[in-house]
Amino acid sequence: MLRNFWITLVLAASATCLTAQERRSRIDVEHYVINAEINENTQTLTARVVVRFTPLEDTNNATFELNNALNVSRVVDQSGRQIPASRSQQDFTVRLNFDQGLPKGKPESLTFDYDGRLTGDEDSPVYGIKFAAIHNDYAYLMYPARWFPINGYTTDRYSAEMNITVAAGNRVIASGLETSKPNGDKTTYSFRFDEESFPGSIAVVRGDPRTVNSEGVTTALYFRGDQQAMADVYGQETAKIVTYFTATFGLPPYANLTLVETEDGSPNGYSSPGVIFLNPRGIGRDVNAKLLSNQVSRQWWHALMSPATRNHLWLANGFAAYSELLYAEHLNGPGALETQSRDVQVEALTVDNVPIIQASRLEDYSPELWALTGSKGAAVLNMLRFDLGDAKFFETLKQYVKDFAWKAVTTEDFKKTAEAVSQENLGYFFIEWIESSSAPEFKLEYTIFRTQKGFRVMGKVSQDLDTFRMPAELKIETEGNPEEKRIEVVGTSSEFSVDTFGKPKSVVIDPNGHLLRYSDNMRVAVAIRRGEQFQEISEFGEALKEYQKALETKRNSSMAHYRIAEVFFLQNNFQSAANSFREALNGDLDPKWVEVWSHINLGEIFDITGQRERAVNEYQLAQRTRDNTQGAQDVAAKYLKTPYQRKQSALSER
Repeated sequence: MLRNFWITLVLAASATCLTAQERRSRIDVEHYVINAEINENTQTLTARVVVRFTPLEDTNNATFELNNALNVSRVVDQSGRQIPASRSQQDFTVRLNFDQGLPKGKPESLTFDYDGRLTGDEDSPVYGIKFAAIHNDYAYLMYPARWFPINGYTTDRYSAEMNITVAAGNRVIASGLETSKPNGDKTTYSFRFDEESFPGSIAVVRGDPRTVNSEGVTTALYFRGDQQAMADVYGQETAKIVTYFTATFGLPPYANLTLVETEDGSPNGYSSPGVIFLNPRGIGRDVNAKLLSNQVSRQWWHALMSPATRNHLWLANGFAAYSELLYAEHLNGPGALETQSRDVQVEALTVDNVPIIQASRLEDYSPELWALTGSKGAAVLNMLRFDLGDAKFFETLKQYVKDFAWKAVTTEDFKKTAEAVSQENLGYFFIEWIESSSAPEFKLEYTIFRTQKGFRVMGKVSQDLDTFRMPAELKIETEGNPEEKRIEVVGTSSEFSVDTFGKPKSVVIDPNGHLLRYSDNMRVAVAIRRGEQFQEISEFGEALKEYQKALETKRNSSMAHYRIAEVFFLQNNFQSAANSFREALNGDLDPKWVEVWSHINLGEIFDITGQRERAVNEYQLAQRTRDNTQGAQDVAAKYLKTPYQRKQSALSER
């Protein structure tokens, strides 16, 4: 996705995409009847879809999104009159014009007839990501592919009946109550989904699934090829995740899930009611607990309840991202949550000019959108948990799910639930973190006094945001046990006083990293992350500028020097690359893996420039670190035997 980041921005500048804007829909789609036939041999789809909707205002037109590869032959209303339709290739839409107009509140039905070929190579509504493909032995058609006419993408909930016809021997996987019947040399699978959600993502599979029963949960897995070996462990992990989230959030819409493998080029994961799509790289050779927990949680945060508008997308993406952290904490303790939370905060701060509540300004599936709604959304939930305390926070989640099951939700809905449970006015919190785009940077000043009973630390916390208000922890290291105190940071300067028995040695604010805030180390990490985003799309000049910003803050940042060396390596500037890898080795060695990979890269440079003895020395130094991050020891051993040969894409993936 990062490779397509700037291309996406260019497209956004030249074409107005429905998925990137907060448009108020003129209609409310309520129900679909989808009759479709999938021909695996010709890779084609033929469909007749009836859409029932209600106008939200008097209108003479309506717009639906439909994949450009699908050709509409006609659209008729419930009286059989043909409706003039025009296509826009730029934004994948079909615009309908009604001669007599549609009065507000009067239900209407339209029937779309269309067909087309979906091989997976067509232009996707989300640039560079496959959401639909029909192959000879499997197929998948996900909701984001717009393979049926969609209004109010990701926000307008609906019920559906689907009748999908495929060749005999194939099976259709979809959301809802399933029945099937033979139809000559074909089979028609029917699905009924009565609640309003987002049914309509389907898969065509062959053979029987691997069924895993664990912890009272049954998971059906349709994995192919090498991924079949991962079916059992994925089934077991899915059951653990469903069980944990059920205890944490409340009852899901589906306890028993179906996992379907897609293909490279599709999203790593996509969750529809009861069905989760995973691509082969997402599945991997070990269970991808982060990806799986994120997608399973969307049974609550997408299928059961979903954002009412795209400005509230954090209620899906942020809750799913935080669910990853909760599951990591459940498996490996608070330390795992703290470690992953820091990465989330770094990603969140890469977007510092758009408030969460204006998410509709960003492109669907863009890195910026995920950073804002996913990472920053997760950081906001972690801070709310710190503010409310665990008991009230988790009670809030359960009450929120209970109150808004099968509904579209807004940030105000979640805020009111949190206020009702906590009995606190949380307006300040949501104004700071949802409606604003800034983050504080604390400065701490303090003085230590001796008292009759011990010592007193008096000081103040300063920061630049006049409207800021948040609780923060103070940790005072003493000659005895550390002292901790919770203080309120309000406005630009907040004073505090803490008594201790032992003599204070140091005072630290927010020692556990609960708050989304800047610090020197955070600025370094954010600059490096932005540089990595530019590097991914070969914008090397911009990447170097970001890495230099990191070094301006922290001269001995090994990570910044390492990333600069990578850029020089990619540009075949081997002397500068070698110099920067040396700087990385002489830096803070954070993260630790920089050491082993700097030696390996130096070895590669010396092999390229015909200095085999020096190359061997570097590979041996790499071995002595005993660090095997991303198979480093195997790589070093390989090049000790056989000199490194430069590839067309010079740099190995790190």
